[in-house]
Amino acid sequence: METRPQTDDPALRRLREEFTGHRIWRSRRWDGGPGDWVATLHDPAAGVDPTVIRSDSVALREALNQERQRAGRPVIKRVW
Repeated sequence: METRPQTDDPALRRLREEFTGHRIWRSRRWDGGPGDWVATLHDPAAGVDPTVIRSDSVALREALNQERQRAGRPVIKRVW
C-alpha cells in the first residue's frame, strides 16, 4: 500500500504549481493505492469543466491545457 504523502509526488507538485485555478489530487483505488488524477475547478477563468479526471499526469496536463484554451487563456509550454 502507498504510504508516501501525495505532496511528495513530483508530478503532482508540478501540476499544482502550474494549474493554480484547480485543486489537483490523486484518487484512491479500492485497495488503497493511488488511482486516477483529478482536478477540480476553483477559478472559472482557469477552465470550463468543473472536474477533470485522467489516468495519468501527462493526460491530466493535456486536459488542463485544453481547459485553459476553452476558458480563453493562453497555454504555457513547460519542459520538465
